[in-house]
Amino acid sequence: MNQLIPLPIVLPLLAAALASLFGRWKVVQRIISVAVLTATSAISILLLVRVDRDGPLVMHAGDWRAPIGITLVVDRLSAIMLTVASLMLLAVLVYAIGQPGAERHHVGFQPVYMILAAGVAGSFLTGDLFNLFVSFEMMLTASYVLLTLGGRKDQVRAGMTYVVISLLASTLFITALALLYSATGTVNMADLAAKIGQLPLGLRQAFAVLLVVVFGVKAALFPLFSWLPDSYPVAPGPVTAVFAGLLTKVGVYALIRSQTLLFPEGSRPVTLLLITAGLTMAFGIIGAIAQDDVKRILSFNIVSHIGYMVFGLALFSVGGLAAAIFYAVHHIIAMTTLFLVDGLIEHAGGSSRMRELGNMVRSAPVVALLFLVPALGLAGIPPFSGFVPKLGLIQSGFAAVGGQGHRALVIGVVAVSLVVSLLTLFSVIKIWIGVFWSPAFETPSGAAHTVGRLGGPPLMVIPTATLFVLGLTVALTAGPLYRLCERAASDLLNPHAYITTVLGR
Repeated sequence: MNQLIPLPIVLPLLAAALASLFGRWKVVQRIISVAVLTATSAISILLLVRVDRDGPLVMHAGDWRAPIGITLVVDRLSAIMLTVASLMLLAVLVYAIGQPGAERHHVGFQPVYMILAAGVAGSFLTGDLFNLFVSFEMMLTASYVLLTLGGRKDQVRAGMTYVVISLLASTLFITALALLYSATGTVNMADLAAKIGQLPLGLRQAFAVLLVVVFGVKAALFPLFSWLPDSYPVAPGPVTAVFAGLLTKVGVYALIRSQTLLFPEGSRPVTLLLITAGLTMAFGIIGAIAQDDVKRILSFNIVSHIGYMVFGLALFSVGGLAAAIFYAVHHIIAMTTLFLVDGLIEHAGGSSRMRELGNMVRSAPVVALLFLVPALGLAGIPPFSGFVPKLGLIQSGFAAVGGQGHRALVIGVVAVSLVVSLLTLFSVIKIWIGVFWSPAFETPSGAAHTVGRLGGPPLMVIPTATLFVLGLTVALTAGPLYRLCERAASDLLNPHAYITTVLGR
């Protein structure tokens, strides 16, 4: 089973090379990419089942043992994230194949998309911070290319903002790695877990805050999120969907992994995380309700809901972390689905501006249904998938009030989370009324397409409907999935098995 661990990284890289060789044969490119992502999804599910039953798995590249060699590690958290990410990447790829646009007109789409998939998998599987940096750079390179496909001026301008901020974060990250290596002599996370505790308290706290800033840019935390609402809406539809679902969650994963594994209790920046979580929720949703474009409303909602996951992390309890992990799973599926639906809306209506759209509940009722359910889940309306993790976060927040020294802050963030849930509902109802019920007030700026009974091309509707069903499945299986997240959270707070498996002692 250990031999399967590198395949989610290696297979997409091989697929990228093969897709480049077959650049003139689009069908061959598509077969290679779909086959590889299907295999990656199957491998991810196998790894998840195995680690949930038997504990963490480790692969030492070249048989060079940690902390010297390159180590890939799969535990419950990384397996959960890898499985969901693989399924999203596959669904979005099929959608891109069916959509007239970026994938059809650019020979480089498939190779670059495979590099992005390898970077995402590498981020979840790596056992050391340097290779996490490498994986981030793979994602940055691929995402910049995907973001600017088409070469429009607004795309290039947004892409420049995205890449400049990402490069600044990367520079800060590599600087943090150099300082960590200078202080401890290692960048292997399991080895760091033992050695960071030997550093002075002030230095540990400084490193913890530094990593919050580094990964906070990737996760789009307040006040580091300004790049996201400007960058995502200008990208091609499938690219926006995969960015919305996955890229910020890689940052959240890195935050959770680093803060729980590397820093012992007492050196974690709990106050900073709580304040950041509340402000991210609030400013994100304020931005959302001020917009009149579907993509921009959803983009600001991405920012807002990252705050819920960071709140779960800041509680540093099994309940809080379990809710944060469940929330990440729900949010990946819901946001990917909603951005795919936005692509269907643009295909049918010629625009994503609400003033140029209207009455689509009649012209595209399937699209209306595909939007409504994940939108209600995003707002946390029972019995949909977003209700369970929000309830878990609130319960964990109240449970933490009696045992923490941050009573007022926790109560404040819980209050903000409740208000933000109501405003999230308002923002998605705004889309529902503007796009699906009200008449259009202006002529669409783009070309509208005649749609059949499905509301769009089958290869666009089918993957969207598949994710729609997956979101319902998450809601229906919330009990077993939440218990899996609780086991993952318990592993994070008690990382002995992770450390001994990696270091062999």
